[in-house]
Formats: sequence, structure tokens, C-alpha cells
Amino acid sequence: MKKLICIALSAALALCLAACGGTEKQEAGAALSGAVSTDGSTSMEKVIGGLGEMFMETNSGITFTYNPTGSGSGIKAVQEGRCDIGLASRSLKAEEAASGLTETVLAYDGIAVIVNPENPVSDLDVATIAKIYTSEITNWSEVGGNDAEIVLIGREAGSGTRDGFESITGTEDACQYRQELTSTGDVITAVSQNPGAIGYASVASVKDTVKALTVAGVAPSNETILDGSYVIQRPFVLVTKAEGSLSAAAQAFFDYALSADAHEIITAAGVVPAN
Repeated sequence: MKKLICIALSAALALCLAACGGTEKQEAGAALSGAVSTDGSTSMEKVIGGLGEMFMETNSGITFTYNPTGSGSGIKAVQEGRCDIGLASRSLKAEEAASGLTETVLAYDGIAVIVNPENPVSDLDVATIAKIYTSEITNWSEVGGNDAEIVLIGREAGSGTRDGFESITGTEDACQYRQELTSTGDVITAVSQNPGAIGYASVASVKDTVKALTVAGVAPSNETILDGSYVIQRPFVLVTKAEGSLSAAAQAFFDYALSADAHEIITAAGVVPAN
């Protein structure tokens, strides 16, 4: 009798373990679900939009949102708990980091300074570029070029590329644009059609209809952007709280965005993956 009871208990225990193991396997393989909210930099719209779309494609139970409010607003949204991940096209300021936030660089955005192919000028440093865009220098002959007026082409107010260019060159609210255009393509076209023009555009968008200048002797490329030797660049940053943890869905997106699987989408957006 005792032997029969032992056999029965052993069988029951085996069934229980099998059931528990099956439950754990099912939970481990359960589809990811929930919401991921991001908020911040308008300059990061293309790269974050692409990553969000792909993440939702591979995780049908996920809802991904992006609120383009600007870097400062995105950082504040994380501080106040109004989003999972903040987006900034600059590094955190000391006081922001001290408030309990941390940054993770997703990618680097390089901005090429472009001129017409007929222009003999091939290299300028940042200080000279700033003087050109603030009209302290107005003729190409002053920087080794032809005796011709410099025609300043740029993006419209609110453009992320313009914000990045002016921040890096220290020309915020001081540029004397002849034309303010609404797309990178328009800037490239305008410069290609005017021998005296100078403009700026994301490195990935530059075509052979214009010439990208070297800056202090360094050509813009994925390699020089990544190693920091090309200085007209800025980081695209994911901002999170230093304490506490992300939801499972937000953590999964965060990990995906920083993985090798995301490199193709990041590169297609015209920026250089940070890792």
C-alpha cells in the first residue's frame, strides 16, 4: 500500500513539474505588449520614427509614440514622468544629469558645409564659417576664393539641421541668410545652381552636384564623425531616469535601438550609429 502511495505521489509531482515547466516556457515566449512613449528632439524624428515603426512591426502588441517637442521639453518630460524615454540632440547639461537623469548616445549627426563645385575653396575652419554666416566675411576672395559675393543658404527657423549647425558654430540668431529653405534637398539644389553659394546639409544627403568642404582639414564621413575629428556634429541621445527601471516594453525598445539590428535603420536616417 505504501509503495502504491509513493508511486501515485511521484506521478502527481511529475505532472505538476511538467505543467509548471510548460507555463514558464509559455510566459517566456509570450508576445511583448504595452506602450512605449518618447518625447523630445525634432531633429531625431526620422531616426526615431524608423526605429519605432520597425519595433511595432516585429512586436504587434506594442504601441509606440513620438512627441516632437524639442530636446529641452523631452528632457523635462522624462523628469516629470510624462514619457518613458526622452530624446535630445545634445548632451545633458550638468544640472540635468544632477537631477537624476542619464544619457545614452544612440547616434551622431554630421552636418556638411557645402559649396558649388566650381568654387575653388575646399577647406574652412569653424571660426571662419561662423564669420561667413554672420556676414563678417562677405566675399570669397577673403578666404582664398574668387572675387565674388558669398550667398548664404540655410534652413528655415525650427529646422533641426539649422539648430544643430548654428549651435555648433555659435551663430544662433546671428546668421544673415539670403535664402531660408524648407528641405535639405532644396538647400543642395540652391547651392548647386549658384557658384557663390554656401549651405549646409546632413552628410548622408550630400550629392555630387555640390562639394562638401573639409573643416579644419577633416572631411565629413562616418569614420570622422564617429571618432569626433569632424567637429560639426552632435549626439542624438536617449534620456532616462538614473534610478528606477523602464517598463518591459520600453526596455525592449531601448535595447533594440542600441543593438546591431537597428544599425541599418539608423544609417538610412542619415546618422551614424554610436555602437
